[in-house]
Amino acid sequence: MTLNRIQKLALGLSGATSLGIGAAILAAPHAFYASYGIVLGPDPSLLSELRAPGAGLVASGAIMLAGIVRQALAQVAVAFALAVFLAFPAGRLVSLAVDGLPSSGILAALALELAIAVFCLFAFRAGPRPARTRVALR
Repeated sequence: MTLNRIQKLALGLSGATSLGIGAAILAAPHAFYASYGIVLGPDPSLLSELRAPGAGLVASGAIMLAGIVRQALAQVAVAFALAVFLAFPAGRLVSLAVDGLPSSGILAALALELAIAVFCLFAFRAGPRPARTRVALR
């Protein structure tokens, strides 16, 4: 799969965002979640449950970024970008419907994730389709 500039930009944005957020969760979960107004305690089980998906985001982001420079990984990178940035807002929307209104920081994250999802859907939409031929009836 050969990527055009818009697709590379979408993978770069997706990959950098996923890698950065994942690294922040993995390295400093207390500080990361405090930015959303969430206070974490010292519970090792809770921290493990937060760091694990953080590591998943780091790995996903690395795959997205690798897809920019390694053509053999491009299709997998696109799949990761769409999976991450469609799943996260979907989960937040379910939570919004079931749990109620979260903090403004979480709503901002939702807006960012939706924007990246829309950009990825635009960048990776199906290519141009052949024009239909019109048959004139006389």
